[in-house]
Amino acid sequence: MTLTLYAHPFASYCWKAMIALYENDTPFTFHVVDLGDAASAAELERLWPFKKFPVLVDGEKSVIESTIIIEYLDLHHPGSARLVPVDAAAALDVRFADRFFDNYVHTPMQAIVSDALRGEKRDADAVARARANLDTAYAWLERRMENREWVAGDSFSLADCSAAPALFYADWVHPIGDAFSNVRAYRDRLNARPSVARTIDEARPYRHFFPLGAPDRD
Repeated sequence: MTLTLYAHPFASYCWKAMIALYENDTPFTFHVVDLGDAASAAELERLWPFKKFPVLVDGEKSVIESTIIIEYLDLHHPGSARLVPVDAAAALDVRFADRFFDNYVHTPMQAIVSDALRGEKRDADAVARARANLDTAYAWLERRMENREWVAGDSFSLADCSAAPALFYADWVHPIGDAFSNVRAYRDRLNARPSVARTIDEARPYRHFFPLGAPDRD
């Protein structure tokens, strides 16, 4: 039975799941969610009452949250590239790196974006904290990526699926400075990965939605 991904091509957490699907050439149907359309929003709400995406539908089963979707794919629709290692210790490191990008890169990045959407009710202190957190994350990752190609282990994994959208958009809102050359090089490698490059290209038509103005690069 064909998998269906309810997502949006420009949404950063949707990228995680899309990259995993593309990495293994997993067949799926892309169902674009438009929360501005009542019928589309209602369809998503039927699958997940919080109306958050991505949601992966496999037959009668709905799989929620991008990390869990990737773990589910590895278990039930495996491809040639295993994204979560079989070895428990290696898998733990991959899962840690995934949480690092979600909690310490993705979250402050989205805080800055969300503030830009608030109109006149801006919160300069919250933005300052988010930028400081990103600097701390960049500094930690700079040390982590010394002499590494991928962030956890020797092969592309769930952790890199998480890193790609987090670093892509984080650099837009709070540029990765020259002091973080390892992080910048890692971001470049991610963007060049075919599964990531395809995801980036499919999102290009939606860049005008970015509230801070999409930079003329990437």
